Amino acid sequence: MLSASVLGLIMPSFEYGSKYGTPLALLMTVGGIFTGAVALNLIDKLVPHLHKIAGADLEEHHNNPKISKVLLFVTAIAIHNLPEGIAAGVSFGSGNTSEALVIAGGIALQNIPEGMVIIGPMLSSGISKKRTLLLASVTGLIEVVGTFIGYFAVSLASAILPFALAFAGGTMLYVISDEMIPETHAHGSQRGATYALLVGFCVMLISDILLG
Repeated sequence: MLSASVLGLIMPSFEYGSKYGTPLALLMTVGGIFTGAVALNLIDKLVPHLHKIAGADLEEHHNNPKISKVLLFVTAIAIHNLPEGIAAGVSFGSGNTSEALVIAGGIALQNIPEGMVIIGPMLSSGISKKRTLLLASVTGLIEVVGTFIGYFAVSLASAILPFALAFAGGTMLYVISDEMIPETHAHGSQRGATYALLVGFCVMLISDILLG
């Protein structure tokens, strides 16, 4: 997630915004990151009220902190799928088919591990298989919605894309810093978790360069 947020969202945010000039591009990117983090912090406070959406409203799951973390994670994935879809839609709508196919192919490959990553935690936190499949499918459909927005509203989508990408990157950085790193580095697992983070980051870096 760390490499995806930096390489797949934040850096492209600046690149898309650079056509408006470096100062404005930096403003949109930095502003989007902080806005996304603040937004997810607010969502974090509302997560306990979202347990019924996950079908986890039984007494034994009520206010389960594990479910709260999982739902926050799923929310960040769903948010980050929207600007990815918009980026693909803008490429198709602008007529650059070859670039659009590369972007769409990269997003499709990235979505496979993302889907696997959110399904496991939802099942282990007590969410039913049927509801897990539904929630995972919804996160994917959000990307399809973004693609249609980008395709049919190229000018508008192109204008909001830099901020939207940075916003999504900010939400993912919030989850990584607030939930994932503290969790993985707890219980004496700091060294192993650090090496795993470095390996994962490098794998995503290599994949991004080769696909790019």
